Amino acid sequence: MSCKRVPLVLLSDGTTYYDATTIPDENNNQTELMEGEYAGSPVSPGLYEGKVRIVDDPLNSELQPGEILVCTATDPAWTSLFPIVGALVLEMGGMLQHGAIVSREYGLPAVVGVADAKKLFHNGQLIQVNGSTGRIKVLSD
Repeated sequence: MSCKRVPLVLLSDGTTYYDATTIPDENNNQTELMEGEYAGSPVSPGLYEGKVRIVDDPLNSELQPGEILVCTATDPAWTSLFPIVGALVLEMGGMLQHGAIVSREYGLPAVVGVADAKKLFHNGQLIQVNGSTGRIKVLSD
């Protein structure tokens, strides 16, 4: 039996995206990524360097002040974590996703739509999140 997939993005012209993609620049070219760089959608501006904390459950996060919250998506149950994080990276979402809106309210850099972010990064890893460009750079393992 095959599984049906729900698109991550569905455009008005019928174009569907099932995974996160790099965003074309103004010349419709894909932006080049350097080794150790990843791209998503910039949803809250700013630049932040910190340690990764992968969280699956907001009630048992073990999140420390200043860490970068990496998770699949957020909803209102996650809001209590935002005052202590330095930045946010989400596997899913867009400009109107809960995490994006709350990040802007708190002034936290945020990048969403980073496919498999919970597999790409690991707890304690030092990364840089650029919420203005949508770039994430690994600084050290």
